[in-house]
Amino acid sequence: MLVSAAEMLKKAKEGKYAVGQFNINNLEWAKAILLTAQECNSPVILGVSEGAGKYMCGYTTVVGMVKGMINELGITVPVAIHLDHGSYEHALKVIEAGFSSVMFDGSHYPIDENIEKTKEIISIAHSKGISVEAEVGSIGGEEDGVVGGGEVADPAECKMIADLGVDFLAAGIGNIHGKYPANWKGLNFDVLAEIEKVTSPMPLVLHGGTGIPADMIKKAISLGVAKINVNTECQLSFAAATRKYVEAGKDLEGKGFDPRKLLAPGVEAIKETVKEKMELFGSVNKA
Repeated sequence: MLVSAAEMLKKAKEGKYAVGQFNINNLEWAKAILLTAQECNSPVILGVSEGAGKYMCGYTTVVGMVKGMINELGITVPVAIHLDHGSYEHALKVIEAGFSSVMFDGSHYPIDENIEKTKEIISIAHSKGISVEAEVGSIGGEEDGVVGGGEVADPAECKMIADLGVDFLAAGIGNIHGKYPANWKGLNFDVLAEIEKVTSPMPLVLHGGTGIPADMIKKAISLGVAKINVNTECQLSFAAATRKYVEAGKDLEGKGFDPRKLLAPGVEAIKETVKEKMELFGSVNKA
């Protein structure tokens, strides 16, 4: 069922586990993630970047596709469709299109402007029962054209944003999008603990979940993280499985590849990745 992410993350924080956000790029990815969530009896958040939304023919198309899948596949676990790193303009668009959750990423604005725009999004979204994620301290790396330098969030600024009434907050603590470099210093747990202290009981969000060691993931959850985003790991597993299939030459006797068979290995790889993450995050059987 399609729901706001607010209640599932509140339960996750209280239960000391995290809900996975897995970004979708097409029908196959969405189907794989929904089926895995149902199999694991886990709540799940389907992340949609602005670029992915455009690729999938717009936000209303995404909503229609996901709602249709939930119905046709018999999905009973809680599912949220969430705009990932949304601009002010696109946050308004997904609210109108029927998303159940939205991230307004105002981290690149001065804190006063971030606060003002976040307040506006909260007012509009909450009037429609839609949950809101905000960000303080940009996340490092690049995702869908959004570049962050990996700033460590100021706990005082986090409290200012949290006090506006956001449902959950992404705070930069040294995490980055994409693969982590060999010289990565790790997550800043001292800052995370300070953020948790001044924003509790609000759930916190960890972006860039790909490649973070399991012990760091578990410590982050113990310090208030209730939502963890995964995208790159699904991309890598999907690409590797698809490449292996193509290199095996399994076409139709030189007539080309059946697209359903071509994508099948990648879809199975995504299912395995999502299941592994749900088990690590502790969300299995928490629906």
